[in-house]
Amino acid sequence: MDAPRRGHPRLTRPALAPGGRLMLRLLATLGLFALLIGPASAQQSEEAVLLADRVEIAGNDRLIATGNVEVIQGDTRMTAGRIVYDQSTNMLVIDGPITLNDGADTVILASDAALSTDLKNGLLRSARMVLNQQLQLAAVEINRVNGRYTQLYKTVASTCQVCGKRPVPLWQIRAKRIIHDEQERQLYFDGARFEVAGVPIMYLPRLRLPDPTLKRSTGFLAPTFRSTDALGFGVKIPYFITLGPHADLTLTPYVSTNSTRTLEYRFRRAFRAGTLSFEGAVSEDDIREGELRSYLFTQGQFDIGRGYTLSFDVETVSDTGYLLDYGYSDKDRLDSAVEIARTRRDQNFRANITAYRSLRDSESNQTQPTITADLHYENRFTPGWLGGSAGFAFDLHHHYRRSDLDIDSADSDLIVDGRDVTRASARLDWRRDWLLDNGIMIGALGALNFDFTDVADDAGYSDSVFEVTPQAAVELRWPFIRRGARATHILEPIVQLAWTGESDTDLPNDESTLLEFDEGNLFSLDRFPGGDVYERGLRTNLGLRWTRFDSSGWTLGVTLGRIIRSEDLGQFTGYPGLEGTKSDWLAAVQLQLPNRLTLTNRALFDDNFSFSKNELRAAWSSDSLSMAGSYIWMEANTLENRPLDVNEITLDTAWQVDDNWLLSLDWRYDVEQDRAAEATFGVEWRNECVEVDLTVSRRFTSSTAIDPTTDIGLQVSLSGFGAGRASQRHLARGCRG
Repeated sequence: MDAPRRGHPRLTRPALAPGGRLMLRLLATLGLFALLIGPASAQQSEEAVLLADRVEIAGNDRLIATGNVEVIQGDTRMTAGRIVYDQSTNMLVIDGPITLNDGADTVILASDAALSTDLKNGLLRSARMVLNQQLQLAAVEINRVNGRYTQLYKTVASTCQVCGKRPVPLWQIRAKRIIHDEQERQLYFDGARFEVAGVPIMYLPRLRLPDPTLKRSTGFLAPTFRSTDALGFGVKIPYFITLGPHADLTLTPYVSTNSTRTLEYRFRRAFRAGTLSFEGAVSEDDIREGELRSYLFTQGQFDIGRGYTLSFDVETVSDTGYLLDYGYSDKDRLDSAVEIARTRRDQNFRANITAYRSLRDSESNQTQPTITADLHYENRFTPGWLGGSAGFAFDLHHHYRRSDLDIDSADSDLIVDGRDVTRASARLDWRRDWLLDNGIMIGALGALNFDFTDVADDAGYSDSVFEVTPQAAVELRWPFIRRGARATHILEPIVQLAWTGESDTDLPNDESTLLEFDEGNLFSLDRFPGGDVYERGLRTNLGLRWTRFDSSGWTLGVTLGRIIRSEDLGQFTGYPGLEGTKSDWLAAVQLQLPNRLTLTNRALFDDNFSFSKNELRAAWSSDSLSMAGSYIWMEANTLENRPLDVNEITLDTAWQVDDNWLLSLDWRYDVEQDRAAEATFGVEWRNECVEVDLTVSRRFTSSTAIDPTTDIGLQVSLSGFGAGRASQRHLARGCRG
């Protein structure tokens, strides 16, 4: 320590009594403030605060602080071993170790430094800067300029941690100079050399990257490497463009060895009242030579006031195989729709128009309904004089086919090719439940339906039809409960007598061709999902539910049910499980174990135990492994566009092997065809500084427009630039223990 000049006072550190350090810090603060508050200091917006174990005033222009020195200037805080303030130069000469915290996201470590009193200008030697607690930049020296720019010379940048076992980071960027613009939150590299495990891979004279605190910045994103049977090996290089704070555009050129030239694009815009996005691609390739292939998916949603929401989407593609060839989507039916909707506590309103386009070989867009329009309004209320709950609903529906042919041609379906239908419907419904003293629950429900239907381009229907359809049901439930030391049992028999008025009019069934029979609609007044057909006649819905809640944590539930009709009206002819006066037995079982295993089975079978449908699902998960599988068998049904039996097994798994490795498998096997239908295998490796995702998928199905194909994708991302940040669970490579 420099000796004080003769005749000048000297502050030394005496033995401190309790509270003495606090008093000394106060004196040091006052002393530094007295030196810094000269004429130039009067312009500073915030005062500098000095805390130290020992402070000396040497001469008239120097102050020396030693021992646990801290300097605080606004949101900048520095600690050091020794600081010398020279009033003649208005500079701080600092001996390390130095730690400079500039706001919440920047930390600079150095051996020694010379800085201005506001800590915004100066030089730090043998320094290291850490941004957002992730990106580290080590430099021979760091030059701070105006508190905005930080210049680093002979620099190494990386987000990988190093230690004695692994002194070389997995990746690093060496540069002659790096400039960090704190205001724009950008990093500018001069003479950048990218290295992997110490091996030079790439040299770039100039390079610009966002710092870790910036969420959105114009620039290149991580590339994706892709290889498919149809397109060969290719690479995608996305370029992200910010268009102000509320919009962005991503352009992704895609080139491959099989002469594909593709430009993918995605535009997003956020408004005060909603969002809008466009996603698509344009391609030239050897698959369809001489043709420009493309697709466009658009989505938007807006709040238009008074609780109403406007939403729309547009889906279009140039040809039937494009989406699968390039892996953009596996949809085989496109829908473009616009809808206005509002939902309140007791009201629901929606109006929409949808245009469909089928990409299936077996379906013609001339004879399939390609445009549908629907309007629905529903209001729920409590009738004071009846009690219970009541509702009123009004619906308008129209669907249109392009064909004008009023008969069924020799196509694969049994539907008139050009039939168009318009329907207006109104409905009043009511339900009330009573609980008797002995625990019996009685329910009464009814509905009155008014339907006006007009059928066009169908030789079998020439006049419009108006119908009034009444519905009524009485329901009896008698739940029993038994509590024991080891379990609680609940047994609930249910009987429902339902009736719907019959009709002499045979209206076409276009909307209710896919029927389900499960525990969800066992006690419904109608099992037809659309509004064009009602389940008519007198019938009894029978059910029995039993649930066991075991004290050890597992639960078992069983549901058994059946429908018995007074007569067969032929409405369900051709639908296995529902046809005839007696439906198949419905059996559903669910088992939930405390070890996160869930088993669910649902089956339909007749009195001879001949199954028409069986579905088994299982799911299990732990902290590191999740598995879900299913098996389904359904009998063939041409009315549901199912010419063959469905017999499939699916499996979805994900295994977090350790903090770095994640494996996944999605697999679907067609037992009927004795071959796999689709399989996807994924490997993901992550640590604190890099993410590697590898996927291999195989589609085994084919059609006239597409062939079976294998798709391999690889993406490598470096953490620490932009908002990309590895999860904290990923440990440093080789630095554990």
